[in-house]
Amino acid sequence: MTDWGDKAKRLLKSELIKRGVSNADLALMLNELGVDETKASIDSKISRGSFSASFFLQCLSVIGCYKIEIEDYGNNILLAADHNVEYKNGTNGK
Repeated sequence: MTDWGDKAKRLLKSELIKRGVSNADLALMLNELGVDETKASIDSKISRGSFSASFFLQCLSVIGCYKIEIEDYGNNILLAADHNVEYKNGTNGK
């Protein structure tokens, strides 16, 4: 069974590392957005891997991550924060 908390934690940590953003930097960036977080609270959330989807999206947004790639069971699924992407469903191909 997949540990989704661990998967989310690793994904967030990797995006922070790619951009050279520390947890202290992230706290400052989130505070500028109006999200009340401290370095200690971010350390704790990421360490546990238990944070809300809202927190996850806020973090990705402030660090400038608008596309993420999630790999699961050998399939690559690209989630894009792009309103111009036309998504297809399996029933009618649109």
